[in-house]
Amino acid sequence: MPPESNLSIECGRFRLELDKRTHIMGILNLTPNSFYDGGKFTNPSDAIRYAEKMAEDGADIIDVGAESSRPGSDPISSDEEIERLKPVLPELSRLNVPISVDTYKSSVAMWAMDRGASIINDISGFRFDPDLAKVVSEYKVPVVIMHTYGKPKTMQDNPQYKSLLNEIINYLKDSINIGIKAGISPDRFIVDPGIGFGKTVSHNLEILKELSRLKELGKPILIGPSRKSFIGNILNLPPEERLEGTAAAVAIGIMNGANIIRVHDVKEMARVAKISDAIKSSK
Repeated sequence: MPPESNLSIECGRFRLELDKRTHIMGILNLTPNSFYDGGKFTNPSDAIRYAEKMAEDGADIIDVGAESSRPGSDPISSDEEIERLKPVLPELSRLNVPISVDTYKSSVAMWAMDRGASIINDISGFRFDPDLAKVVSEYKVPVVIMHTYGKPKTMQDNPQYKSLLNEIINYLKDSINIGIKAGISPDRFIVDPGIGFGKTVSHNLEILKELSRLKELGKPILIGPSRKSFIGNILNLPPEERLEGTAAAVAIGIMNGANIIRVHDVKEMARVAKISDAIKSSK
């Protein structure tokens, strides 16, 4: 397994030294129906101001999504996804952080990278659009490949695994191989076990507890537990009251190997990450 000291990522004019500290990916949803902030940032000026605030609050990456992947959600067309991105994405490229676009569609990825995006975040690990890996290869950008169990519409319909972590790791290995065959450099992958994507509460807890097993892939690890339903189920709280639960999940994730945390609450989780990093690196 490659040493963790090699976990640095080139994103256009940016370099993320992921071995130095945990990095914060701030979530910007342009969707009307995301589970927590759906509809908050459909106004372009509001979305741009919020991205600026996340950068000020300590976001190392801004992840922009224009299609909801919440459980039960319906897909939208590439054209609709691009229409939602059009008034926002070009404006974000002036920020002093790399911009990631959360899409599994090759046409959307190409459009976004032509307008300043420097990371692609694919919830399907190259499974939903066979052309995406080639596009990522051509643009030479990093890609987050995530494990999912089916598509968002049906992924929470009784997901079952014989061996959860083994299946996630094998899925991500296959995704890496798909990308390498398409010409993506081995140092451009970030892996995400897909918390909440076709997983029960116990599955999500197992992922966080056993997260260090993903280190065998030799790639930076990203997790996205922010305000998700497993936290709500444990605490019996709605999304807007899951900040402390998110903080606990983030801290455990960092202690077990996460290099990037994808979160809604950038300022608060940057503080959680700083303390977690200090404890983890203490002698």
